[in-house]
Amino acid sequence: MPTAPPPSRDVALETRFFLERFKKEIITVLIVALLAVIAFAGYRYYSDRRAAAAAASLAGAKTAQQYQEVIDRYPNSAAGADAYLLLAEALRSEKKFAEANTMLQAFIAKFPQHEFVSTARMAMAANLESMGKADEALAAYQQVATTYPNSYNAPLALLSQVYILKGKNKSDEARRICETILTQYRTSFWAGQAMQELRLLKPSSTPVPAMAPAATVPPFLAPPAPAPAPQAAPSPNKP
Repeated sequence: MPTAPPPSRDVALETRFFLERFKKEIITVLIVALLAVIAFAGYRYYSDRRAAAAAASLAGAKTAQQYQEVIDRYPNSAAGADAYLLLAEALRSEKKFAEANTMLQAFIAKFPQHEFVSTARMAMAANLESMGKADEALAAYQQVATTYPNSYNAPLALLSQVYILKGKNKSDEARRICETILTQYRTSFWAGQAMQELRLLKPSSTPVPAMAPAATVPPFLAPPAPAPAPQAAPSPNKP
């Protein structure tokens, strides 16, 4: 028995019916999308203008007070992050090492993923060393070398430990660190510095085993002595 053909569909009529039925919803979605695009464009424009203003303000800053003004006005900008580091360096140049470390710690807390975090920690360790806190500086250098082993600061942090350990007369520990630098960072500039320090270190306190005396060769196995060279005949005396 033949089956009846399916009823024909009018696609244009169905589309028109759909648009008429959901017209308000469609218009609402379009308006929301348009507002989102406008808001994003406005935000990008505002962010770009603000970043440019922050960069210009930082470029004109020369003193610690001016760096602080950049931080206060643009706290979350890239220029604001750089201002933290520049302010810390300005404080260090004034020998305000504790204040510089406070500023560096604030930078690390606010920008924990910044590419210069390891550099900030190195600066903190150097400030501790300048304040005469050798043990704290040594621990800070160890933290940098352990936490950021693949950074450019890692071999410098290791070498900085060598200088402190030499001052404490801990030659064996300093020697081990120099050997670590030569092993892990053999192609870096700091490997050459580690080699120089290794040559200057005192000999290890571990006794070196004496070498065994050379074995005596039996006479019958010794090579024959070379024959003496023939002497030239004396020339006759002239009359």
